[in-house]
Amino acid sequence: MHKWLNSYIEEHVKAVLALNQEGIIKLIEMIKKIRDEGHQIFIIGNGGSAACSSHLAVDLGKGASLGKEKRFRIFSPVDNVPWLTAISNDLSYEEIFSEQIKNFADEGDLLITISVSGSSPNLIRAVEVARELGLKTSAIVGDKNGRLISMVDHIVIIPSKHYGHVEDIHTIICHIISYYFIENNI
Repeated sequence: MHKWLNSYIEEHVKAVLALNQEGIIKLIEMIKKIRDEGHQIFIIGNGGSAACSSHLAVDLGKGASLGKEKRFRIFSPVDNVPWLTAISNDLSYEEIFSEQIKNFADEGDLLITISVSGSSPNLIRAVEVARELGLKTSAIVGDKNGRLISMVDHIVIIPSKHYGHVEDIHTIICHIISYYFIENNI
């Protein structure tokens, strides 16, 4: 048991230390610019990545906005269960995010996609629609050579194919983003 645990932790630490810091810094700069220009941020994902999307929306919408003149206008369509079920039932699961984006997004907004595989059809469709509407796009993905990598304006690739490590590091990156604004009072 100890050998397996040590190996798991070592692989996790190795992936964290190999993160592309410049990519994360660029994403933080994109997020700051979107907020400063008064645009909105949309964050989407599936499964554990959906939970991370919701978490980042809360951390930026509340934690990094309270008491500040410039607040984050942020929305995670994964949290709108009635919309998700209506769209998947009446249209298709592939459209659950893109249809919400059509209703709420404006040109100049930002779509952040969080994914392990980077190839989920509903995320790909959301990025296609976002680009058609003039949104900026970014993704935080695992190292699985997913389609999102070539579709978005900005990419952060987590150097691991392991679902657990990638999902954990999604959360680390989201905390880096939100705590940059919280701890620097920006």
